[in-house]
Amino acid sequence: MNVLEQIQALQFTDKAGAEALLCDFIAATFTLNVESVELRPLAVSLNSFNGIMTLTDGRRLFFKTHIEPNGVIGEYYNAATLAQAGYPVLQPILSSTEAGKQFLIYEVIDDPSVFDVAWVIERGDETRVSVLDRAQGRADQALWGLYQKTLEKQDAQSAASAPIHQLFYHRLTGGRLASFYGDDAHDVTITLPDGEHSMREVRQAQWTINGQVYAETLADIIARAVELLDPAVADVSIIGHGDAHNGNVFLREHEGEPSLLYFDPAFAGRHHPLLDLTKPLFHNVFAMWMYFPRVIADELKITLERDDARWIITHNYALHPVRAMFLESKIYHVLERLVPFLKARNELRSDWRGYLKAALFCCPFLTMNLADTAKFPPQIALLGLSMAIEMGSESAGQRSLIDQALDDVERALA
Repeated sequence: MNVLEQIQALQFTDKAGAEALLCDFIAATFTLNVESVELRPLAVSLNSFNGIMTLTDGRRLFFKTHIEPNGVIGEYYNAATLAQAGYPVLQPILSSTEAGKQFLIYEVIDDPSVFDVAWVIERGDETRVSVLDRAQGRADQALWGLYQKTLEKQDAQSAASAPIHQLFYHRLTGGRLASFYGDDAHDVTITLPDGEHSMREVRQAQWTINGQVYAETLADIIARAVELLDPAVADVSIIGHGDAHNGNVFLREHEGEPSLLYFDPAFAGRHHPLLDLTKPLFHNVFAMWMYFPRVIADELKITLERDDARWIITHNYALHPVRAMFLESKIYHVLERLVPFLKARNELRSDWRGYLKAALFCCPFLTMNLADTAKFPPQIALLGLSMAIEMGSESAGQRSLIDQALDDVERALA
């Protein structure tokens, strides 16, 4: 575990110790005279940390980094690439992009993150609903324009080196999958509402979730995702942020029409547009249980019944209207335009739907360890597994919400 990983882990349990380590790291990495640092442990900081540093001359600066244990990619943070392409992106004033030392320093910005704004709305304060709706729609229309502007072919070698694959393929194959959920040589248990289960058992179960019937097991989905998400494939590409969940976007209201400003481009670069859409499609819409597991657990009703190898799940987790807005905006303004556009150019991969769903599957399953009882109560662990199945596999009978959205996209191809 390198020093940034230690800081990320310690920020929730020993904040002062984490801040002391961070001061040493900054002193060794940058020519800055730092008087103090203040970490800001946030619900959105699943694999990151951020905060404010104060220099000896009184100047205050904002910092943020993404932590990726078992990382494979060597270079991150292509902020300049995004800015040159036309993205509204906050530019760092200092940066370290070396693997294991990724760290960006910014001027302090007072705008709230979209994550914070949306969570306040979801908890009952709807003051900014219309502002956020307008800003999101405008941003997604602009995103589609940037996709068209930057679309070009990418050879297999260049594709393989794109940082975005660290979020999907390399988490499946680079050690995270085994460290979270075990492998053939080492089993792991996961605590669910009816007790402990072997992950080997969980991988072989079949699922029915709120009337949605799934023929595939978790093991089937993992195997297919590894195959589909192979990064060394020549295909179309765009310049994109790669990790544009709401925690990496500011809402700006003080310069004309409300707008969105991207930051923390740890996985920015040239990559397939469907991969670029994956993180916002999942994390901005379906993932609040991941960020606030104890809060959601208090509101969640979920049951598990077993009929031989089939697990029958019923739960009441539903999208708040602000989450539905994020989904509808991305689908309507971007995905429903992108897929027919690529098809008309004979550049739409035949397995585009499975490819996108394989990447979506990685979000609930591999962003955090669902078997970690310190983070996830049993009912949230079960909800997370259910989400992974819904994202990764096709539903029969009752259609899942993500399948309904992708069905709409397929109808746009007709």
